[in-house]
Amino acid sequence: MYIQYTMDQLFLPMDLETDIPENHLVRVVNEAVHRLSDSIFSAAYPGGGRHSYHPKMLTKIIIYAYTQRIYSSRQIAKAVRENIMFMWLAGRQQPDFRTINRFRSERMKEVLETVFTRVLELLVQEQYVSLDHYFLDGTKLEASANRYTFVWKKAVVKHQAKLQEKVNTLFQAIEEAEHEEDTAHTGADLPELGEASALTAEKLEQAVKHLEEKLSEKPKDKTLKKAVCQLRKDLLPRLQKYEHQLQTAGERNSYSKTDPDATFMRMKEDHMQNGQLKPGYNVQIGTENQFVLGYSVHQRPTDTKCLKPHLDHLEKMLGRRPETVIADAGYGSEENYSYLEEKNIQGIVKYGTYHKEKTRAFQRAMDKVDNWSYNETSDTWTCAAGQTLHFRVERRTVTESGYPIRTRHYLSEDCSQCPMKLTCTKAQGDREIAISLTYLRQKNEMRERLRSEEGYRLSVQRMIEPESVFGHMKNNRGFRRFLLRGLQKVSLEVGWLCLAHNLLKKATMAEKRKRDQAG
Repeated sequence: MYIQYTMDQLFLPMDLETDIPENHLVRVVNEAVHRLSDSIFSAAYPGGGRHSYHPKMLTKIIIYAYTQRIYSSRQIAKAVRENIMFMWLAGRQQPDFRTINRFRSERMKEVLETVFTRVLELLVQEQYVSLDHYFLDGTKLEASANRYTFVWKKAVVKHQAKLQEKVNTLFQAIEEAEHEEDTAHTGADLPELGEASALTAEKLEQAVKHLEEKLSEKPKDKTLKKAVCQLRKDLLPRLQKYEHQLQTAGERNSYSKTDPDATFMRMKEDHMQNGQLKPGYNVQIGTENQFVLGYSVHQRPTDTKCLKPHLDHLEKMLGRRPETVIADAGYGSEENYSYLEEKNIQGIVKYGTYHKEKTRAFQRAMDKVDNWSYNETSDTWTCAAGQTLHFRVERRTVTESGYPIRTRHYLSEDCSQCPMKLTCTKAQGDREIAISLTYLRQKNEMRERLRSEEGYRLSVQRMIEPESVFGHMKNNRGFRRFLLRGLQKVSLEVGWLCLAHNLLKKATMAEKRKRDQAG
């Protein structure tokens, strides 16, 4: 009537591998990590102390956990005790959650990129990727930080300036109360502190010590005693705090108090629908055939300033640069184009107005310099109304990274009688334009490259390359928020994610190849 059922009988075979399907993902993870050399992990284990769990075993269970949407170290440790796939990978060993978390966030900080590179080499050997085309894009992921505890750099600078005024006022009060020469000299030291940007805690500390020496000589001076107390207990600690905040912010406009490496950015996931900024990181990846070839994490919200550091980091990881980089308009700038030319990388990178140029409204716009003509011989521009603009002056600006941009300014002869002036400019005088001839040349070359057959094919392919990888990570595997804090640990999390994605993709492609060969 019923199939025999008993929990007291011993069944054979006892090997867990017999319960794992032949083409299961866990076998792909096991094979890829098993082929790595043990010497790769030697940097993570300096020696001494008790015997450690084998790094290959821990690497396998963490990668497989990330493919199964398991990111918590406690959940991974639970799966190792209860899940057959994890038990097989771990060889029935049971590392606790502290060991797992310490391994993925501390032990592997100098090793993970090497592991990623070696796995990528296996993919190249098996002809899944060729490293010829590099499709670049970025996405923002929320940090593991409080959304409402933040520091804004502009506010700190403003508070620091007010503090400077208070210090000046305080020392002026001391000078007015005491007419002795030494007190007047103490007050005269303050102008050397300069403006708020030059006022340092070190200089103020020296001034306070000098006042304390005077106070020891005249302990009954109430004005001096009150000033020293205010400086020591209020103004000096505040200035030290402001300096620490400015140092932490660096070139950024903001940072989170609970994760100082995180910057407040505008996310696509806006649950409140009010444009709220959230602490996060800008994750940049490059793909080919939807395999991740390189990754990096940045604190800047815009993609434009991430291209150079990302490709420099990629060269350190892989030991080579990609032959062709394909990216969207978010990376289009003179500095990035010049960088690609300098490194002999073919760039298929759109600029901001590339798609607008194709519209009829843009082509008919009288005020667009793109619709004007340039005479290289006479170095003049001719506007849509026939007015000639002559060269006036050349100015040089430098970006934050040190790249110099030269802009040439041109001024029209006389726009007062032009019937199209109202549609051309809102300025009361004649029309003036500022043009970078280098950027103009780069845009013209990029336009021709994008409109070529290969350029169009690659730019269309870019839409399904990194975007699909981000879709898998965020939607299919539910990774929308980092678990760890700090730029270094966050970079490790991205590395684990990319490793898991590549092996998951490899398993899918291998299965497809087998079906095609069988068919």
